[in-house]
Amino acid sequence: MAVRAAVLPAIGAPLEITSVELPEPGPGQVRLRLAAAGVCHSDLSLTNGTMRVPVPAVLGHEGAGTVLAVGEGVDHVAPGDSVVLNWAPSCGSCHACSLGEVWLCANALNGAADVYARTADGVELHPGLNVAAFAEETVVASSCVLPLPEGVPLTDAALLGCAVLTGYGAVHHAAKVRPGETVAVFGVGGVGLATLQAARIAGAERIVAVDVSPQKEELARAAGATDYVVASGNTPREIRALTGKQGVDVAVECVGRAVTIRAAWESTRRGGRTTVVGIGGKDEQVTFNALEIFHWGRTLTGCVYGNCDPARDLPVLADHVRTGRLDLSALVTERIALDGIPAAFENMTAGKGGRSLVVF
Repeated sequence: MAVRAAVLPAIGAPLEITSVELPEPGPGQVRLRLAAAGVCHSDLSLTNGTMRVPVPAVLGHEGAGTVLAVGEGVDHVAPGDSVVLNWAPSCGSCHACSLGEVWLCANALNGAADVYARTADGVELHPGLNVAAFAEETVVASSCVLPLPEGVPLTDAALLGCAVLTGYGAVHHAAKVRPGETVAVFGVGGVGLATLQAARIAGAERIVAVDVSPQKEELARAAGATDYVVASGNTPREIRALTGKQGVDVAVECVGRAVTIRAAWESTRRGGRTTVVGIGGKDEQVTFNALEIFHWGRTLTGCVYGNCDPARDLPVLADHVRTGRLDLSALVTERIALDGIPAAFENMTAGKGGRSLVVF
C-alpha cells in the first residue's frame, strides 16, 4: 500500500515528500497510522551527518498513532490501540541492558539498517531511527510500540516519544534534581521546554532559562522558568548573580555546542552537577584544565534519551499529564502538515525554538 512520507535521499540532501510502498506487517511487527510526529533536532542531525544512519531513509522518530494490523507473535497491542513510538528499544541481553541501563543498549538502533519500505520505483528505504514517523503510516518492530496510557491526547502524545522523556529524564534520572535546588536550562527548544517543566515538577526553587533568542522568554516562563537570560559571553556571571554568587546546583545543556557546554559548566556551583543532553558534532571540542576540575568539584555527565526506560517512565509521565503538572501542548509552537517538514527544518537551523508537530 502506498503512503506519503518524508524521504532523506542522501546525507546533506533536502527531504523529499513522496509516495512509498509499505508491506504488511511480518512476524513481530506492527503497522500503524500516525496521528502526529514531532520534528526533533536529532532529525536535523541525521540530515547533516552528525548522526549516521543508512540512506535513503524515512526520518521521524517521535510519534504516536493507532495500530492498524499486527504480525504473528504480537500480543501486547492490537488493532485499534493507541500507541507511542519508542525509537530506541532495548534488547534486554547486551551488557548495558544487563546493568539496567537500557538507554545505552548496544543494539537499540540495529533496526535502522533494515529495509522496511520501497519507493514507487523500487528503491529500498531504511527506517531512520527505527520507526520512520514522518509518514502517514509505518511498519515497525513490536518492541518499538508502547501502549498509550488513558487520559493523554493521542496527537500530543507524540512528544512523549523523545522530547518529554529526554527532558524529564535529564532532570529526574541524570541530574537527580532535588526540591529546593536551583537549575539552569541552556536551550529553549522542544527538549529545553520539557526540561523546564520537569525541573518545576521536581520542585526546583529557581529555574533559569538561557537562550540566544529574546523572543523565547514567554515560552520559557510558561514552562516554569523563574528567570530568563539571553545567552552571551557573560551568561555564567549573570547566573551566579541570580544565585547569591554561587551558581546553580544543576545546569542542563540542551544545545550540543562546545561554547554552551562550557557556559553550563561555569554556571554550576562548586560541587554542582552539569548534565549534557544536546548532541554535538565531533568538531565541537570542550576543554578543561586539571586545576579547575579539582577545585570546583563539579560533576559533568552525558545523558542519552534522558537515561529513561520508556516502558517504566511513560506511565509516570502520563500521570503528570492527567493531573495537569505536565502540559504537552505548551511544547508545541506550530502544528503543520507533512509538507511543512522541510520548512520546520529551516526554522531549527535558524534557532527558532519549541516543537513543530506534524499532524496527519
